[in-house]
Amino acid sequence: MRTVKEVSELTGISVRTLHYYDEIGLFEPTVVTEAGYRLYDDKALERLQQILFFREFDMPLKEIKSIMENPNLDKNQLLRSQKQVLILKKERLERLIAGIDDILKGENRMDFEIFSKADVEQLYGAFVDHMSEENKAVFIEKYGSMEQYKKHFMESASGKKAQKNYAKLVEWYGDKDSVLSAGTNSANSQIVDAWSKRSDAVFRKLAAVKGADVQSFEVKEIVGELDFVFKQLYQMKDVSKMMLEMAGLYKNDADFQKKNDDIYGDGATKFMGEALEAFYNV
Repeated sequence: MRTVKEVSELTGISVRTLHYYDEIGLFEPTVVTEAGYRLYDDKALERLQQILFFREFDMPLKEIKSIMENPNLDKNQLLRSQKQVLILKKERLERLIAGIDDILKGENRMDFEIFSKADVEQLYGAFVDHMSEENKAVFIEKYGSMEQYKKHFMESASGKKAQKNYAKLVEWYGDKDSVLSAGTNSANSQIVDAWSKRSDAVFRKLAAVKGADVQSFEVKEIVGELDFVFKQLYQMKDVSKMMLEMAGLYKNDADFQKKNDDIYGDGATKFMGEALEAFYNV
């Protein structure tokens, strides 16, 4: 057993922070003595190590707590995914260093590729890892084998059009590493399905107040709920750029309006676009 002071010295985490982790139920001592001293065993230290790994990726404490307490989430798989992101960051830094070396040698080699082949390989691996056996069977039937599908995926995902889409994702997420992190740490299909159903429910709430003042509290409260849902669904800290582009699509694309109005009612799509624009243009 180790005292809170010993754990602090071992990990570099302040005693105050360890006390706070205890207060919020994230990292509790194994036992508390009659004198009020917190003591931690090796199993507790293993939990703290996992918490610190997640903190390295600026993951909010509430989200870490949810992960640690959810028996249906594979924490080891999450850590493996985080490891792969670190490897990609390492490879990216190595490419940057090599580029600087070339410039210093007088070899000004320019490479503006957004996602490298290694990045696309990583995204493919994450995609397949989260794919059900039923979905794999569909791809095998269409392409002949998963190897053939991978070849198709790599060719499509490395093209100029795909690189332009990657650039847009980088703009939305803020940086390339955040895109890769979201792509490789995708939640399982049940969680994604749950968030998708919730977003549909919120859109229906918005459609139900069609015609209301988009500057009203009623409308902004609904869009605020949608903001939260999309942040969770896409693992983004700020969805404003993406939502403003969506607003433009909802307001100006007649074909999309027709299809979406079939779901939410005549005129709902344009109203949604106006509501999104009012909420994010502040």
